[in-house]
Amino acid sequence: MGAIAIWRRIERKKKMAKFITEAEAAELFFDGCCVVGVSFGSEGWPELIGQAVEKRFLETGHPCNMTNVHAAGFRAGNCWAHEGLLALDISSHESTTPKIAKLIEDDKLPGWYMPLGSMLQMYTEIGRGMPGVLTKTGLGTFMDARFDGGALNASAKAYDEAQKAKGEKCFVEYVPDFMGEEYLFYRIPKIDFGIMRGTTADENGNITCENECLNLELSAVARAAKACGGKVIVEVERVAAGGSLNPKLVKVGRNLVDYVVVGDYKEPIPRALTNSGDRDANFWMGLTGQMRVPVDAIEVMPFDPKKVIIRRTVMEIERGQMCNFGIGLPTFCGGVLAEEGEMDNITMISESGSVGGVPGGGPLFGCHFNNECSTDQKDHFDWFDGTGLDFGVFGLSEAQEDGSINVSKLNGVTLGVGGFTNITAGAKKACFIGTFTAKGLKEHIEDGKLVIDQEGKLQKFVKKSEQIAYDAPLAVRNGKPALYITERCVFESCAEGLKLIEVAPGIDVEKDILAHMGFTPIIPEGGPKLMPAEIFQEEWGGLSAILDAKEAK
Repeated sequence: MGAIAIWRRIERKKKMAKFITEAEAAELFFDGCCVVGVSFGSEGWPELIGQAVEKRFLETGHPCNMTNVHAAGFRAGNCWAHEGLLALDISSHESTTPKIAKLIEDDKLPGWYMPLGSMLQMYTEIGRGMPGVLTKTGLGTFMDARFDGGALNASAKAYDEAQKAKGEKCFVEYVPDFMGEEYLFYRIPKIDFGIMRGTTADENGNITCENECLNLELSAVARAAKACGGKVIVEVERVAAGGSLNPKLVKVGRNLVDYVVVGDYKEPIPRALTNSGDRDANFWMGLTGQMRVPVDAIEVMPFDPKKVIIRRTVMEIERGQMCNFGIGLPTFCGGVLAEEGEMDNITMISESGSVGGVPGGGPLFGCHFNNECSTDQKDHFDWFDGTGLDFGVFGLSEAQEDGSINVSKLNGVTLGVGGFTNITAGAKKACFIGTFTAKGLKEHIEDGKLVIDQEGKLQKFVKKSEQIAYDAPLAVRNGKPALYITERCVFESCAEGLKLIEVAPGIDVEKDILAHMGFTPIIPEGGPKLMPAEIFQEEWGGLSAILDAKEAK
């Protein structure tokens, strides 16, 4: 008798999850259903179930016209990027699924973005019987219902207009007065399926996640699906005897699980980390928290204009702070802090819920080696929204005249907001960093001065952005002005807009800055100061003295 048959015989004895194959799971999905998937990059998403749904669709044309909802990006989600398989797409980030992003860009799939943290909180609210979540996150951005309501293309906007014409609610609603303050209300369609990946299921359907790098929104999605009368399907690596799991390690209890798929994985554990190279399993256990591992020495960043940006940025840090460094150029901050002997004096965190240790980069974004705490992602965003981050560094993609930032749609390409809107809104101090222009920019440092060899073709400081995900005027009103740090100058947001406060040695303000902006920034009386000359030298070593001086105040 096969394993599936044995489990089915056990199921008849008492109420518990049913063990099925991924092909059987795919048969459960029906045309027009709403599916909420757990995801963060390569983590959480049940790849085998997703691929089985794709296979069934390509062979039969069903299920079709599904609504795809996921909070963070999911790298394996391209398997659902087929015209007709999806009817609606609601997420915070699609750049990790470029084929789905392309469908949205080509207006073949109506798409909406919501803030990552607000989506996670929405799952929790739905799970307790509420229709959605009330929050201030997203006010003043393109996700505000007074603007685009998160709609990413014409078909999404047309869908919203049709909803209004029928007297029905859109996915985002502006609430002008709740107890004297304004809010946004986020909702999604009724959930038919919650899908996710864990590590171990016992015979009763209790789920643990020891081989996953992150604690994600598994239980929140499961509760939301059950509250809607939907089904919960979990993909796992292995099965344990009923009742044998450590109850404190169970992330999803049997009361929330309907079906379990036991996968046959061929990749290294954790299987999602496909770029493992010749690393052994023990190395990856340092990411899952099962053991502490030696971490390779952080590579020294070469001396170039980008290193100047990082040096100027870390000058804004104070010892003892909780610091979040976003994807891209901000990830190099840790290396410069280590080089200056100050990395142990701050705590590195990621939006994924990882606290402490050393953040991974690239496909490992959000995962930490030797992390001290792996918080459930939704709870982590509660902290971002409530207490607020001490210090956050984010990529400078595009800034408009008032200092507001666009990260979601650049040059017609759909990217994503992820946790950006939640984290920037709550951060006590935010720095947006990047080169002054993009695409083809070539420059070097010579004799302590910045030399521009070839200007970039794309301006980053524009009169008005197509979309904004960070409302700078609102942040200023809340007493949280931001810095915008480039290799040639530094801006600060203020009530009047962006103020040019520092200029690099060797830079001409008119020729090298103002000529490449879509607007004229505020110039302080007496002109901007010079950026610290010492950070334009190959050897620096001055960060500790700067931080000492801050502590002495």
